Amino acid sequence: MKRLIPLIAAAAVLAPLFFAPSCANTTQSPSGGPKDTIPPRIIGLTPLPGAVGFPLEKGKIVFTFDEYVTVKNPGSIFLSPPQEKRPKHKIQGKKVVISFEQPLEPGTTYTLNLNDAIVDNNENNPFPGFTYVFSTGDKIDSMFVTGTVLDCNTLKPMKGVTVMLYKDHEDSAVFLKRPYAAGKTDDWGYFVLPYIQDTLYRLYAVQDASSDNVYNPDVDRVGFVDSLIQPEWKVADTIPELLKYDMTDTLGCRDRRSQYELKVFRERPTKQYLVNKVRTAPNAAYITFMAQNAWIDSLWLGGYPADRVITQFNIQQDSLEIWLNDRRKAPDTLHLFVNYRKTDSLGAMVPELEHVRLAMDPEVRKKFVRTRRKDIKHEDTVCVYSLKAEPENVEQEGFDLEFRYPLIYEHFDSVVFRYINPKQKEFKGEVSVERDSLNLRHYKIRPRQKLQPGFEYFLKLPHRAFQDITGFWSDSTEVKVSLPTDENLSQLNANVTGVDRKFIVELLDEKRSKVLRSYIIDKDAVLAFPYLKEGKYSLRITDDGNRNSLVDTGDLLEHRQPEQVKFVLFTGGSDLLDVPKAAEIDQKVDLVELFAQ
Repeated sequence: MKRLIPLIAAAAVLAPLFFAPSCANTTQSPSGGPKDTIPPRIIGLTPLPGAVGFPLEKGKIVFTFDEYVTVKNPGSIFLSPPQEKRPKHKIQGKKVVISFEQPLEPGTTYTLNLNDAIVDNNENNPFPGFTYVFSTGDKIDSMFVTGTVLDCNTLKPMKGVTVMLYKDHEDSAVFLKRPYAAGKTDDWGYFVLPYIQDTLYRLYAVQDASSDNVYNPDVDRVGFVDSLIQPEWKVADTIPELLKYDMTDTLGCRDRRSQYELKVFRERPTKQYLVNKVRTAPNAAYITFMAQNAWIDSLWLGGYPADRVITQFNIQQDSLEIWLNDRRKAPDTLHLFVNYRKTDSLGAMVPELEHVRLAMDPEVRKKFVRTRRKDIKHEDTVCVYSLKAEPENVEQEGFDLEFRYPLIYEHFDSVVFRYINPKQKEFKGEVSVERDSLNLRHYKIRPRQKLQPGFEYFLKLPHRAFQDITGFWSDSTEVKVSLPTDENLSQLNANVTGVDRKFIVELLDEKRSKVLRSYIIDKDAVLAFPYLKEGKYSLRITDDGNRNSLVDTGDLLEHRQPEQVKFVLFTGGSDLLDVPKAAEIDQKVDLVELFAQ
């Protein structure tokens, strides 16, 4: 039976269980026969569910099972409203006794969720869960709310997220106080918060890393509903949303009504200070800041003139790479001085001068410092770089060239691009060179000719074309690439319309863990996704509201949700496209319709 014990469990519901015979031998391991697959059952509860006048101190709840059990996941015994200390448990024969280390609040309705905490002794068959309700006052509150928690980037349901209700409507409450009511999401990201008062609340979802039921922006992820909410539904033991479900019951789980949808994101830190320093090479290092957009007034390395120091921020401006353009042997410790704006104890940004010691790590020394002549490697005497091209992406991305250190001399005019057609006739071609605006060591080299199947393409960097800050010159190398010719590969053509602002369009793998190809568009376009192997893919569209070509997160205090993400629905209503072999698939994507859903 898929639907299990309802949340509101009256004595009449439990009565048949008190006398139910055990379905397994619980005194010794079975000597033979079929394996025990039956989960443990509750056959007794003291006090009965719905108890009122529960003692504020030294109260306990006794669950009696039809077989011997153990508490496998103590963290899944969850009390709402939560206390600073979790409920305690102990095993007494076939009983699980729950008690509380702190006094309960007067006049308060509590729920105690066992969730997936308990298994039987013999085969680890999980108890499907139970929600026990009691009150320290003279009545049980009777309202409830439901909802679903999703990851903001993948839109996948999130299990085990703590959902919190606050009667305190101040924005700071979720940072400072434990909630009025709380619960955990199930495998479907679904939650129900039952037995609550009929009043106005703020609703949050927190991926609570420290399990303290308070939001810590340094380590937790968060989601929220923009406006105040008020419960609309009353508890009753026949309401589907209040039943415990087997998580494999797809139809039953999907049919539950969800009132609110919360998308969980990681906030950008707001407190600014220097958090990390790493010496990556004798003449290279980086420092990182807690928050984005670090404001540096000045920076210098002790003993070196300013024109010998090269720096570069990443796009978020929370990590700064530093190189020393000096041929002298670098000391074991570089002394970096950073004058920047730091957050003080009052939350204000004030000038701060920090002295950062960049010591040579033993592993860095082992990798870069050669004390004996015979230990010197070829890479220690040349300008080091990588040159590569991926057959599936070379049309869009070109050749990828990245140097280990910044260049002090470059001669891209000497680069040779040639190609050979299927008849083995050779031609010379032209390329364009583009330096990455966010990485001064990274370049894209793109052929000006349209690449064709069956052709072989070669890019050669000649000897001494480049010199980096070490003073060493580059070696010669040549990379060969051809477009994929596997006849089983497929192509998706996405005809994107309704583009009235900037969007990011990305093709993801089935698990949504890897971006295979992406486009940034601000007008209608037909986007090609070629060379796809047989399998499942998804197409993610992000509304790039601030036009910075990044998928931006939200901000709780500013009441700003993360940038809106949608997945294209394909034939049959699925957000996964099943790509067969050797197919060309045309897909219409109307962004007006998609983002109206």
